[in-house]
Amino acid sequence: MSRTVNTQDHAEKSNAILDVAERLIVTKGYEQMTTQDILQDLQISRGAFYHYFESKAALLMALVERIGKQAEQLVRPIVADHEMGAEDKLVRFFAVLDQVKRANKDVVFAFGRVWYADENVLFRHKLYLARIKRLSPLLSQIIVQGVAEGSFTTEYPDQAARMTISLLEDLAYAFAELLEDGKQLDFSRLAEISDATAAALERLLGMKSGRLQQSWSDASASWQALVT
Repeated sequence: MSRTVNTQDHAEKSNAILDVAERLIVTKGYEQMTTQDILQDLQISRGAFYHYFESKAALLMALVERIGKQAEQLVRPIVADHEMGAEDKLVRFFAVLDQVKRANKDVVFAFGRVWYADENVLFRHKLYLARIKRLSPLLSQIIVQGVAEGSFTTEYPDQAARMTISLLEDLAYAFAELLEDGKQLDFSRLAEISDATAAALERLLGMKSGRLQQSWSDASASWQALVT
């Protein structure tokens, strides 16, 4: 019983640190935020902080991972829906991922400016593998269903799922590149890259052309309206 309580206590304190870090990243910027800022805000010791996070970079990784877990919990019911067709599931799957990002847009933009720095390459790789492990089995279920329904034609559902995650990863890299040097985000270029990614996914899965592109185009317009 005590072990359960301790685990809950650990999660609560870890989340408290993450909540403060997220707020400081948005208000001050990741590079300007220091661990001392977090210690002062929470009135905890440096030793207490390092009990939960070994470094500032590990803290950043944990924040990204937390958002990823939130997204996973939201897409699981979509995959498990027995009434929804595979194409609709896939469109909804991507829409939910986008909604999570929009709900955390300040954090997403703050991360985008630092996450792809050279010093974070190891953490990016670890999180990429975590996304593969978390999301590709869910995508594979949708793809298998689509093949059975005749809406997808790929012969390799599992690999197609992994490749889908890779395409999303590349889209994230492109987004970060557009944020380099404090430039204003070029939404026309982002929409072009998004359309190209959607078209590539449609070909990868052998699905109807334009099905994903339309929904992704609507998502790009929503982003532009949100931040302009």
